[in-house]
Amino acid sequence: MNWLLAILSVLALDAAVFWLLLRRRNIHIWFLPWLRRQLFGPFARPRVLHVVLADHWEPYYQQVAKAHAHERVRRWIEGYEQLAPKHRDGRGRHPVHSYFYPVEEYDEEILDRLAEHCRRGFGDVEIHLHHDNDTHDHTRDTLANFARLLHRRHGLLRQRDGRPVYGFIHGNWALDNSRPDGRWCGVDDEIDALLQSGCVYDMTLPSAPSDTQTRRINSIYWTREDGRPRSHEHGRDARVGASGSSDELLMIQGPLGLNLRNRKAGIMPRVDGGEISADAPPDETRVALWVDAGVHVIGAPEHVFVKLYTHGLQEKNLEAFFDQGVLDRLYTSLEEYCARHGIDLRYETAWEMYQAILSLIEGREPERRVYS
Repeated sequence: MNWLLAILSVLALDAAVFWLLLRRRNIHIWFLPWLRRQLFGPFARPRVLHVVLADHWEPYYQQVAKAHAHERVRRWIEGYEQLAPKHRDGRGRHPVHSYFYPVEEYDEEILDRLAEHCRRGFGDVEIHLHHDNDTHDHTRDTLANFARLLHRRHGLLRQRDGRPVYGFIHGNWALDNSRPDGRWCGVDDEIDALLQSGCVYDMTLPSAPSDTQTRRINSIYWTREDGRPRSHEHGRDARVGASGSSDELLMIQGPLGLNLRNRKAGIMPRVDGGEISADAPPDETRVALWVDAGVHVIGAPEHVFVKLYTHGLQEKNLEAFFDQGVLDRLYTSLEEYCARHGIDLRYETAWEMYQAILSLIEGREPERRVYS
């Protein structure tokens, strides 16, 4: 009996230590949903892999001077336009980039240059926002005014029912006032503010290891404002034949899981939330994890969606992407994985991914345009 108690005590201690380690990285928020999904599915076996690289593209990161910000933009655009044509997806299209541009960093000259870059076929622009201690009306008006500015002055975004519409990523991950301390947002009904300003989809998540991470992971779903913080904890799965309503926002999550082959100190699996950076370079092991996350529209598991993210204009990432070959390795890893598994790889902008999801929800196959 003493031996049995000793064994049980050791197991209990190990479990307690493991749970403490999970809490240190906020893994406890989503660990059980991830484990349940690993054990019981749903499992998606892709025929088509839709890939987006959503960039929190911040020219003035760390409040640098104007000349410094413009130099970052020059380095990025020249580097990307040299690299992208070296790669092709299953339709013959080179990679395209999704620039989520921060409202508070508006610079007319940078946006003009970025718009021309996009018109040359290298990407698209959506909206990013950092704010704090804000209000519903101010958030709504700030976003709506910026969307109109991007559309009217720079020829960006699209229109629906006579107004610009856009996709969104929240700064500091604090969507719908989701930080426990209420910082970096302040708007408990931000989902409604987004909808009222013309937002039609959100790509903020995953946010792990931040405590803003939701329990719901690896999902595409419709969420509705409930008047409390973290409304997007809840929602209904996007599924074939079930369109959204005017008071619902489409949440497009990137992959999130534990990389069991890459452990800190050989013990703790690393969190993989689809970040691409100098500190999180890509490889085919990671590609397999993103695919296995199985983010899809219910009823159309043959289409898997992989939303990756980066902060491309941070100096260490600029250097890694273009001087150390990190972006080149990302595209090579994706192309080789898909070729080996017979998967139709599609490089898309965030807006195109949103459109592909809507097509599946409406029961239509997403358009497969072939590029020469």
